[in-house]
Amino acid sequence: HDLSWISKIQVNHPAVLRRAEQIQARRTVKKEWQAAWLLKAVTFIDLTTLSGDDTSSNIQRLCYKAKYPIREDLLKALNMHDKGITTAAVCVYPARVCDAVKALKAAGCNIPVASVATGFPAGQTHLKTRLEEIRLAVEDGATEIDVVINRSLVLTGQWEALYDEIRQFRKACGEAHLKTILATGELGSLTNVYKASMIAMMAGSDFIKTSTGKETVNATFPVAIVMLRAIRDFFWKTGNKIGFKPAGGIRSAKDSLAWLSLVKEELGDEWLKPELFRIGASTLLSDIERQIYHHVTGRYAAYHDLPMS
Repeated sequence: HDLSWISKIQVNHPAVLRRAEQIQARRTVKKEWQAAWLLKAVTFIDLTTLSGDDTSSNIQRLCYKAKYPIREDLLKALNMHDKGITTAAVCVYPARVCDAVKALKAAGCNIPVASVATGFPAGQTHLKTRLEEIRLAVEDGATEIDVVINRSLVLTGQWEALYDEIRQFRKACGEAHLKTILATGELGSLTNVYKASMIAMMAGSDFIKTSTGKETVNATFPVAIVMLRAIRDFFWKTGNKIGFKPAGGIRSAKDSLAWLSLVKEELGDEWLKPELFRIGASTLLSDIERQIYHHVTGRYAAYHDLPMS
């Protein structure tokens, strides 16, 4: 692989910002359509907890919520109770993978467990440790690994080194899906975001993901547009479809609809399935459930109407 062409890439910054404004100014879908789109959004969520105080019991609760994301009576009212609506995955720290696998097995469902790895969120640990972390998470039953790249390689233009590192992540994943977090808020420019996206896809990532959720700037539309264009270019060049996952700061039902329509417009309907689109979120599901409650009952839910599980 010759990566010399990477350094020649330039992204037209003002054009990207104009396109992002256009998307944000749109009115969202209404009424029945909105309820349908919100249920669709649920099926794209990687229901996530990445806190220092995660315990096996809150992982258990999270897994239960992943299997039953929307209250049964609300789904019945929409005639969607028998459609098997669950979130796309449960995403946790490596040390909690066993808990999640166990809880999902007990709940009798096969929702995948995703684990962050490679020195999340900073990626500043030794390569050897980062690779071992992937292998251990896979051994514990994670079928998707959300890795972080070493941002310094992007900031100093070491594209070969970045490619080689992600290749090694890919190998350590074995059969598991590789989702590569670019931490776009720390890459310095939209041009770097495009280059890092390309390298991540060339190196064998199944998904590229905007952020860890721990940076000061997380998923934004300008960054997403650049990543989606990179996915499209990569598809045209290779015929391979790579998935997209925005994460960090996506909290409202309205936001989730904007992300769905962005992907639909930039990549088309074929990308609107869990194999190619995920939303990384922890509090988003509660807001979607609130909106669906409102759609069904005509009033807003009190906090205790929609508990976490």
